Amino acid sequence: MANMVMGLCSILCSLNGHHYAACWLLLVGYLLDLADGAVARQLNACSALGAQLDDFADFTTFGIATALLLQAHGLLDGILVIFYVMAVFTRLCFYSSGIPFMYRGLPCPYASAILACTSLLTGANVLVLRITAVLMILFMVDHGFYPHDKVLESQAWKKIVYAGGVVMVLCSSFPSACVYYLIWSVSYILFPAALWSCKV
Repeated sequence: MANMVMGLCSILCSLNGHHYAACWLLLVGYLLDLADGAVARQLNACSALGAQLDDFADFTTFGIATALLLQAHGLLDGILVIFYVMAVFTRLCFYSSGIPFMYRGLPCPYASAILACTSLLTGANVLVLRITAVLMILFMVDHGFYPHDKVLESQAWKKIVYAGGVVMVLCSSFPSACVYYLIWSVSYILFPAALWSCKV
């Protein structure tokens, strides 16, 4: 639920022109999304309802709230926003690959983090955001395989990466934090099995 709260707050910030805060809240939502499953499993609180709420929270934060960063002021931008939201929806509905510990298509939190960081680093440059959004859509609807991102239930170095993300959000300047999250997310796209597999 905390992830969804971040998404709703990000939506409100976008609607009121607070671009910086909207992006920052998406990065916080990214961290919370990676943590909520681990916390639920530790507390033995997993349920079908919880899984449905998690999908709804992901759609709110990484679909609608992220799409608002694209600033749909014209018809083509509006179409891109719709395609982005539908890509996230499709990804959440059909992510199961049939292979244990693997997703099919890029998980939407990583696409969201990349868009938020790109927006912050480029000053919300519309052209760069459009290109990035199209790339993220292609990755999300792709049939490529990505490992489950249970970083808090995995190797120690992945927990350190997560802790670094928390420190960056809370204590670092936004350029440094954005570079950190970009490296984290892009490495997941480029080296999913080599770096982020649960076996590594």
